[in-house]
Amino acid sequence: MTYSPHAEFSTLYKIYTSDPDSIGKHLTARMAEVTDDHPLLVVTGSDAVLFPGSGKPPVVESFRKSTRGFIELAGVSHLGTAVAWLVRLRELGDPVWRTDAARLIAQINRTRGINSEVFWRDEVAVPALAGYESAIANLVDYSCAVTGKFLITGLADESLMNFKNLREQYLDPVDSAAVPVPINDMMIATFALAFLDIAYRMTRWMRANVSDWRHLMVMLSGRSGRPTAGLTWETNNMCHLLWRASEERLLPERVFIAPHAPSFVLADMHNEEQLRNLRAEFREIWNNTRASIDLSRSMFEGYPSFKAKVRPPLRSPDDRFTAITRLRLVMEDPRQLLANSVASYIIDQLSDCGNRPEKVFIPGFTNVTYPARKAPE
Repeated sequence: MTYSPHAEFSTLYKIYTSDPDSIGKHLTARMAEVTDDHPLLVVTGSDAVLFPGSGKPPVVESFRKSTRGFIELAGVSHLGTAVAWLVRLRELGDPVWRTDAARLIAQINRTRGINSEVFWRDEVAVPALAGYESAIANLVDYSCAVTGKFLITGLADESLMNFKNLREQYLDPVDSAAVPVPINDMMIATFALAFLDIAYRMTRWMRANVSDWRHLMVMLSGRSGRPTAGLTWETNNMCHLLWRASEERLLPERVFIAPHAPSFVLADMHNEEQLRNLRAEFREIWNNTRASIDLSRSMFEGYPSFKAKVRPPLRSPDDRFTAITRLRLVMEDPRQLLANSVASYIIDQLSDCGNRPEKVFIPGFTNVTYPARKAPE
């Protein structure tokens, strides 16, 4: 016989939080009314929306995939891992690696054909990277050329498509005339360049639009990066970015990471009804979560309390070993966002430099000379 709780016990259970007319719902609704003039920031995996409060219209800032330069830099960043994936496919006996390698070589050549200083300056035109266009074009050309050559050699002699050779001749060669800048360094550099733009723009946008940091309600909503990643303050770089953008005035306890909360697309920002619904829903979720925090403090005063952790800054910009170790860490740890390999360092350096990207030391890029670009072979 299927068990079912007694109706009276079910009602007792539901009257607290799960019923639409519950005590918890009433408290949440009242808190939403009381905090209606408080600003609410909702951040998804690629966009941020600030609801200023008191019914004022929202303001939006995009980052990552929908912004200039991100896909271009990420496409080059991924060359190192793309080749490693091909090596693994070959080890597992899947002949598709040869077709995939040929496709990658062909696309590398097409990309080299449009890559230039003018392209980065006039088409990509990322303000945070101004002045770096020629060096970035050299980095891209070099990375494509070295990758293409490694794959062509591997297709001719597939015994070379192994991880020992990958490390020694491509990812991390030592004193190599053919590969003077290891691809490991390039991956760090491109991650750092991409996040430099994200951190610069988000910091500038937040400081221009938020004045009441002490009352700011923050929700990181939905998926960000890998489905297992970014679920804590320590593993979600946006928490550290917002904290430093606020000049450490944002209270960590007011930042909630809600992977199961609704997400949105920018089209929602142009639909007034959808916008009202999202604003109400996010405020309800935030206040419902906050309610238990405030209740706990009043109920258990005198007992040790929870303290939100703030990630300590990184202060080793020229430590190549540490930079590559962090890249390994974020790939191995499913809790990490991949950008965490460089994010906290870039955020801290930008903050220390007054949000001036030209002052930031970029690992794998600053003081590194990539060979001058040349026509594809």
